[in-house]
Amino acid sequence: MNSPIEKAKQTILDSTSDFFRLEAAAGLLLMMAATCAIIIANTPLNEYYVYFFEKIYLTIGFSANDFDALVLSKPLLLWINDGFMAIFFFLVGMEIKREFLEGELSSRTRALLPALAAVGGMAVPALIYYYMNIDSPIAIDGWAIPAATDIAFALGILALLGSRAPVSLKILLTAVAVIDDLGAIVIIALFYTGEVNTSALMVAAVAFLGLMTLNRTSVYRVAPYVIIGFILWFAILKSGVHATLAGVITAMFIPMRNKEGQSPLKHLEHALHPWVAYMILPLFAFANAGVSFEGFSLEGLLNSVTLGIIAGLFVGKQVGIFLILLVVIGLGLSPKPKDASWMQLYGVSILCGVGFTMSLFIGELAFETREQADAVRTGVIAGSLLSAVFGYLILYFAPRNKRAGMPSI
Repeated sequence: MNSPIEKAKQTILDSTSDFFRLEAAAGLLLMMAATCAIIIANTPLNEYYVYFFEKIYLTIGFSANDFDALVLSKPLLLWINDGFMAIFFFLVGMEIKREFLEGELSSRTRALLPALAAVGGMAVPALIYYYMNIDSPIAIDGWAIPAATDIAFALGILALLGSRAPVSLKILLTAVAVIDDLGAIVIIALFYTGEVNTSALMVAAVAFLGLMTLNRTSVYRVAPYVIIGFILWFAILKSGVHATLAGVITAMFIPMRNKEGQSPLKHLEHALHPWVAYMILPLFAFANAGVSFEGFSLEGLLNSVTLGIIAGLFVGKQVGIFLILLVVIGLGLSPKPKDASWMQLYGVSILCGVGFTMSLFIGELAFETREQADAVRTGVIAGSLLSAVFGYLILYFAPRNKRAGMPSI
């Protein structure tokens, strides 16, 4: 007979296992990590928090005769943002490829609604931020910060609603967020790339051709892709183009199906997902969400960067997405998601304003000073929190009318 201690251990293990099977778990861990960072940043431990992530350098590679092209030396914060986030984008890239080949985006009709909604959800927040910072040539660089949606956070909140949210809402939210991520990747590549090192870019081009060759010659083992993908990441990072793009590029060449009909891409995606959801994203949140409220004032909250991000995430996202849903469905260009009422669609539109991870990431690329970083963090946290709370409440109390008609437009 099991002892009480053994029963207690088994209960804890079962509860932990159940927690990590929940879709909400990733979102909850992100919230916990961000909360811990904010608490630490407002205690005497903040000095150690800043020192640990920004002053401790990690160096990899080797040099000979003053040749240091194969050396990378960065603070831990940048290793997280440039290294671990490349793995996150690698996973995002695989999700995008799967959705376009076999998922919810595999046909024009199915892809049209979330695609146009995602465009509206990126354009309107960016325009709002741009308008509110048009007089500042420095602040205006953050125009893309409120254009992003954090899929882990948003899906985690949606999962908390259980049966109150039909499956079609999850599908719509996932598709919008996936296309949103694709848009964010394009924005990073076009607008947040510094000076380019052409020699390193040539090495990246060779790695790219290597990945293409592996794919075209039907190499189904994942290891060669990962090895060349690492070389691509190193070269892109050295080139000045943001290294997270290497993750997306590598993902695009992972084979969808082998000769036996098995999917190397899906297998790798499933294997990588827990590491990203339960380690990489929470670590990113913990390293980037530490906002100190020392000397905080109403004037600081009314900073144009902070207000532009809050308005973009909370107002711009819901306006841009919901108006597109109204127009596209109203014109009969795409069917309304099954079993979803218009109030639920509005709630999901608000929920897309949870920009946390991606918004913080773009903010880190857009600005360099500590003051700007704090303004970004304050705006992202406030805008995401407003979107999360109001989106959840709207969805919780929304009527579940399966035969809801088309509102007047």
